[in-house]
Amino acid sequence: MSTSYDPSGVHPVIGVDAGTATLREADHLIRDLTTTLALPPGTVACTHLIRTDARRGTAVSLEFPDAESAETAWRQLTESERTTPRGDREAAALAAADHTARRSGRAVLFPGAQHLTGTIPLSDLLERTAIDRVIVVGATSGEPPAPTTPVHTQDHVRPEWRAGELVLALVPAVGNTLAPFEVPNPTPCCADHG
Repeated sequence: MSTSYDPSGVHPVIGVDAGTATLREADHLIRDLTTTLALPPGTVACTHLIRTDARRGTAVSLEFPDAESAETAWRQLTESERTTPRGDREAAALAAADHTARRSGRAVLFPGAQHLTGTIPLSDLLERTAIDRVIVVGATSGEPPAPTTPVHTQDHVRPEWRAGELVLALVPAVGNTLAPFEVPNPTPCCADHG
């Protein structure tokens, strides 16, 4: 299901719940929507964990650079099979509301994301993308990392909306470098437990 959007806003947001259960499934849904909806440059697409009485899983939100792009996507979504009975309007509405308020949402698609491959200086990460700031989880000093600090992106960078800013959590890595807190293919924590 999809929720309506307010075209009067500067950046209209649409929430979509296609019944995905995991973040990985939601990431794939965003990649699929990027192609099927021909999402324009400047689109921000986020995943959201949903915990309601009716739904446990994930939904996505799509923020468009203009009303015309949002209207086109809205039309395509409501006419497609993406809005199946598996989806939940409440989940889609929650995803859209949280994204619009910039209080939560894990960004998979955002301006500049295409530059985040391989190892890059921290300054490039901040200057060439929509990421507003970074936090270093587990840092031993209170000092911010130097702009020249290498960041091993692992081609998987997922900043999150926090209090109105797009924030990327990083962790210290080998050789005075940094890496995103979220890894691309995490090992399930209970994989070896029966």
